[in-house]
Amino acid sequence: MIRSAKFSIGQPVKHRVYPFRGVIFDVDPVFANTDEWYESIPQDVRPHKDQPFYHLYAENEDTEYVAYVSEQNLIPDDNEDPIRHPMVDEIFKRCSSGWYVPKDSVGH
Repeated sequence: MIRSAKFSIGQPVKHRVYPFRGVIFDVDPVFANTDEWYESIPQDVRPHKDQPFYHLYAENEDTEYVAYVSEQNLIPDDNEDPIRHPMVDEIFKRCSSGWYVPKDSVGH
């Protein structure tokens, strides 16, 4: 059974365990990455494949990058600072709520 996604495109989230945050730019209803990527995750923290996985424009203290994260490892991010990943400003417009709206849907 495929569950519906708990988080939405444009929503700021952070990782439940690791110190990074980001904004969601795509959602896979179930795992859709390589077996090699999946096997590289330590088995004791490896998520189940039958849940939504999220593509994030992510950042940590040192750098910006793209992350692929299971739903079970994400929580909403209530940090009010903007996400500094350079693609965020290219793709999204930040709303007063702190969420991001795709620019192609706001008629810029």
